[in-house]
Amino acid sequence: MPGSDELYPPAQYTGWWMLLAFGILVLLVAAAWLVVALTRPRRSLTLLDPSGGSTAPLTVDVLSQLRLEYLDRIQLIEDDYRGRRLSARNANYELSKLVRTFVNEYSGLEAPVLALDDLVARGVHPALIDAMSRHYYPSIFRQGPAIDPLAGTEAARTVVRTWH
Repeated sequence: MPGSDELYPPAQYTGWWMLLAFGILVLLVAAAWLVVALTRPRRSLTLLDPSGGSTAPLTVDVLSQLRLEYLDRIQLIEDDYRGRRLSARNANYELSKLVRTFVNEYSGLEAPVLALDDLVARGVHPALIDAMSRHYYPSIFRQGPAIDPLAGTEAARTVVRTWH
């Protein structure tokens, strides 16, 4: 009969809703833990010498190795230029590319894709600005003869040795 004054019991929820809520809570806690675990600073690894003591942090050795690797590459470019396998313009171009890649690997600065004005605006190390503006840019972009790459190799070595 319509309009009866009879009361209806409240709707009952099954146990699956409680499990779903608990599962969502577990996922949120796991996601928060993952964000914290992945974004916290890493501890520096140390090398152990055979006597049992620890030496300098591993990062120092890696950066020193990186410097040596790039100094060797600079020497290869110089040797290719002296052996007439590279023109002066191409040698300066390779040095520019090499120095920018070193800066990127060493510090994370995206030097390979930044123009000279961008590097100046970011306040990078003066040795890089000097090498780019005095040796590489004029040789690559200016009409006429390229600047002697031997001076460019010394500028590249200065950047690799002094970059911090």
